[in-house]
Amino acid sequence: MVMRAILIPFKRSRKRIPDMLVRTLGLLVLLAAGCAPAGASHEGSPGALSVVAAFYPVDEAARRVGGDLVDVTNLTAPGVEPHDLELAPDQAEAIATADVVLYLGEGFQPAVQDAIGDAQGRTVDLLAGLPTIEPPSGSPEGLTVDPHVWLDPSLYARMVDEVQTAFSQASPEHVSTFRSNADVFTREISSLADEYATGLAHCDRSLLVTNHAAFGYLAAAYGLTQESISGLSPDAEPSAQRLAELKTLVEENGVTTVFTEDLVSPKVAQTLADEAGVRTAVLHTLEGLSDEEVAAGADYGSQMRENLSTLRVALGCP
Repeated sequence: MVMRAILIPFKRSRKRIPDMLVRTLGLLVLLAAGCAPAGASHEGSPGALSVVAAFYPVDEAARRVGGDLVDVTNLTAPGVEPHDLELAPDQAEAIATADVVLYLGEGFQPAVQDAIGDAQGRTVDLLAGLPTIEPPSGSPEGLTVDPHVWLDPSLYARMVDEVQTAFSQASPEHVSTFRSNADVFTREISSLADEYATGLAHCDRSLLVTNHAAFGYLAAAYGLTQESISGLSPDAEPSAQRLAELKTLVEENGVTTVFTEDLVSPKVAQTLADEAGVRTAVLHTLEGLSDEEVAAGADYGSQMRENLSTLRVALGCP
């Protein structure tokens, strides 16, 4: 919700504005600020590049690389599942007029991909050039690869480098700043990757039973195996046969935890866990942060470290 100011002309007066009116106007300002979508935009300095980011991981990469030299608009509001994003008219206009549009193609966000044809600036598909894996059977129509590359830190670092390249091409006078910012961020990501490699090196178990198949790249990077309840469609209803198969897998492999997610109902995963006599725990997909997480200062690094801690407990890592 965005509240717009209505300017009403009035004659100059020497009379003091009543205290009640001052308090009312102040309350309206606070309400307007509270109704703005948290984390939806980032304003840079005058003359900054206008950048559209399709969803959270791309948004963070753009902010970290661009700093004050970019104005970033995140198309996916906090707490919204990005797979199902539908664009409002002003968002389509933002894509059409931005200096740089950063997105993931291959059918991940069809509405965004459809609007790219109207973009006048640079458009960068951050999946292009990355090693991808095929989607499992039953994935949403039009989705040609598993898009969740950002959950492998090494692949996310490559996305950050592509963002740096796009900004440097769009604003070559600031190349050194973009490169410096990207170097700082990629060093943080590299340190995170090392933590994962060390933390998951000697675990009792290696099977991840997840709500949807978001963790294939992370599993491949660290010697784990993923089995999902609903494939790449977070809201798909699994068959009774699939649930029975997963219950058997849980029991035969000594699985202690069925993983749920932030943006998807945990009901089916909880049912499976109850039937198998195990617990549930949340793994962040980082597809979008909630308002509470944004307010608490959560970011890619903190969410990924929470995931690592959760995985170590579930997998019995020393």
